[in-house]
Amino acid sequence: MSTPTYPKHKKKDADNYRRHGWWTDVTLGDVIDKTADVFPNKEAVIDDRVRLTFSELRANVDKLALGLLEMGIKKGDAVLLQLPNWAEYVYSYFAMQKIGAIPVILISGYKQLEVGHLAKLTQAKAWIVPEKYRKIDYTSFMGDVRAANPQLKTIIFVRAENKAGSGAINFESLLDREVSSKDRKELELAKPLPTDVCHVVPSGGTTGLPKGIPRTHNDYICNVEYLHKGWEMNTTDACLVIVPVGHNLAVLNVVGSLLFGYKLVLSDSTRPADICKMIQDEKVTYMPSVPSLVRRIMEAPEMGDFDLTSLRKISAGGEPSTPDLIMEVYRKLHCTYINEFGMTEGLLCRSTLTDDIETICTTVGKATCPYDEVRIIDREGKKLPAGVDGELAAKGPGIFAGYLLAPGAKDSSFTKDGFFRTGDQAQMDVSGYIKITGRIKDIIIRGGENISPAQVEEILCSHKEIADAAVIGMPDKDLGERVCAFVRLAPGAKLTPEAIVEYMEASGASKLLVPERFEFV
Repeated sequence: MSTPTYPKHKKKDADNYRRHGWWTDVTLGDVIDKTADVFPNKEAVIDDRVRLTFSELRANVDKLALGLLEMGIKKGDAVLLQLPNWAEYVYSYFAMQKIGAIPVILISGYKQLEVGHLAKLTQAKAWIVPEKYRKIDYTSFMGDVRAANPQLKTIIFVRAENKAGSGAINFESLLDREVSSKDRKELELAKPLPTDVCHVVPSGGTTGLPKGIPRTHNDYICNVEYLHKGWEMNTTDACLVIVPVGHNLAVLNVVGSLLFGYKLVLSDSTRPADICKMIQDEKVTYMPSVPSLVRRIMEAPEMGDFDLTSLRKISAGGEPSTPDLIMEVYRKLHCTYINEFGMTEGLLCRSTLTDDIETICTTVGKATCPYDEVRIIDREGKKLPAGVDGELAAKGPGIFAGYLLAPGAKDSSFTKDGFFRTGDQAQMDVSGYIKITGRIKDIIIRGGENISPAQVEEILCSHKEIADAAVIGMPDKDLGERVCAFVRLAPGAKLTPEAIVEYMEASGASKLLVPERFEFV
């Protein structure tokens, strides 16, 4: 398979975005340099092991960038980045931005099915990953992924218990160096263009295995800038990221911490008591999350044991926020609840800091970037009037240029006049406030994770004793939806749910894809 061809923004649109200053023509590597120059001694990132200033963070980023260059990783090369909420994720992400390599951002739960597919789609040359994380032993399926991807030459183990081995490289060894003036010149020469792809994130998928969502430095920085500006994020803030850094919701704030100079607190735990302690100890002012996790915190009896008065803002997206949850946050925490709807493809909508409670409870606010044009369209792509249900669509400086697809596949997600079809049913009022009223695309949202029913059905039907399967989302108070599979067995077959789960796991399916309920029909 040849090097991937990434979609590009139309020249007419790109020129317009630059002319108006909506694209700033800086790179994410420039962003970390500028912030480290202005705030060298300010706390930048904290996790379970380290507490670094912006200058210390940049030093680690530069060392790692040089190490990657010496391994032959160059501009345009894709690198799988599959780490939990550790500071090493931040080093890795920005090191690649310095040299024009492309992080392919994976959630920790992905196994050989998804990892192998995305490695092939992006033609990834390296993989930054732990040996083990919680119950996942990545070495157990690493051989399968590499066998299907001969171009995947380099494995870099992070926090390796066995100190790498088996031809892998120790992440920590790449940081054991000094950076000379010659090295700095080498980094300058490796610098990407603002129009280059800065990262690829998998889509939730509606028709099988995930597509790639490539973002450029220009369109992603535009996303991050306007997400933060209107919500008054600044150098006095401390942001606690508890959602996995494999999600765009987290990446927006990782990048935001460098763009706006606030403290980034990474938590690898989603236990309510641990989260509350982090808020108390680090004087957290802002916490982006998903409603199901916010609800768990609200219902935790130990919440009252901590001082959470520093917390001023909670934003929640990825799944619907219910009015009772929003009201409970105001009642118990006395902080602003930001109801949001966001897409990795670029459209971000949020209630504002001054919206009344009814607006926050009944809408997902407006587009965060005032220069992204949002409309509701019919099946033919024609604009519908205010208050009429249709498909939510968007075009502008913060919207991606198109999906990275397998060779020969066609992208039908844009209208003839260049509006991205989100696949979400919505209506918009005359002031631009948006209500999500349903889904046009077939997808299950479990705790903020997008799951493709078609992908689950495909795995189920690959079992020789399953004649047919249909997968749906069943309502769940805690997670929004759970995965339920209706299964028709082949004549004479006597499969149990436990046997199906075992088969799916052996096939390399991540935990997300395994149904939590089976109904035999």
